[in-house]
Amino acid sequence: MIGRNARGTTAALWTGLVMCGLALTGTVASTLPDPTGSGPERTAVVTEPECPPGTVARLADPGAGAVPDSGELTPEQAARYHGELRAALRSLRSHEIAPPANTVPVVVHVISATDGRGHVSDARVDAQIDVLNTAYSGGYDEVGADTGFRFTLAEVTRTEDDAWFSDFSGHRDAIRARLRRGGPETLNIYTADLGSGLLGYSSFPQDYATAPERDGVVIAHDTLPGGDRERFDLGHTGTHEVGHWLGLFHTFQNGCLTPGDYVHDTPYEREAAAGCPKGRDSCPHRRGLDPVTNFMDYSDDDCMTHFTQGQARRMAEHWTAFRSPRDL
Repeated sequence: MIGRNARGTTAALWTGLVMCGLALTGTVASTLPDPTGSGPERTAVVTEPECPPGTVARLADPGAGAVPDSGELTPEQAARYHGELRAALRSLRSHEIAPPANTVPVVVHVISATDGRGHVSDARVDAQIDVLNTAYSGGYDEVGADTGFRFTLAEVTRTEDDAWFSDFSGHRDAIRARLRRGGPETLNIYTADLGSGLLGYSSFPQDYATAPERDGVVIAHDTLPGGDRERFDLGHTGTHEVGHWLGLFHTFQNGCLTPGDYVHDTPYEREAAAGCPKGRDSCPHRRGLDPVTNFMDYSDDDCMTHFTQGQARRMAEHWTAFRSPRDL
């Protein structure tokens, strides 16, 4: 998820981007220091988040249950998801751990207002799919992993509804019941006006079995390529949220504490990045500099460049365990 420094009372049940200082019900959120690096240092678990002007956060949803005031996925919630993954993989020992042999079908649901606000052109939808394919193939940075995931646009639905456009969370059950397509292997992306404090949110693959109607990704319409969300208009809100849809945590999960984000090759990071603080080392007693250019941090779109091989492996594990269309 990604959120700006607005405040509000919107509730949501998916992973995503949320407003600083106020967690969405059922979501995971994190707040950020000032992009200049002048913001206050915080511990791995933030209990009193601050929102300096201009900060933005990308979030993930723990599914059911309450979240702390900071909106961050707690160590216990992350451990529960990890435990569910390991248990599922143990039952699939004879199956190869791999990304899908075919491309992931994507259905994009464009929700707009009757006055034209929120209209997303076919060209911008196509550009978002191109961004996903470039990001997940490692095309933005030579150090980036080719995750093996590729995406193909299967359908675009268009709905004009002022209430749905301006208050997606308030109407989410009706929206999803009417619009959602496919099974666990189909990526449903919804675009709408999520307000100034929210860029997007997503479900985790572990939650599909109990809540298939909630599965998918929601992103603010102005974050797709060609939008006008300053610093977040290159399409990497979608890249980040699809990472959650495929099971990844934030790079700063658990801060400097073991097991971090459960990925062996992403360095530990005390807190989310804002802007593009390359060279930051918020866990000096741990290996490596902060992974601020990783797609699962909170950096600006033009700072994000890659996934790691470890993240690619973890996404493949989640796909095999929870999203493969084969009968489990």
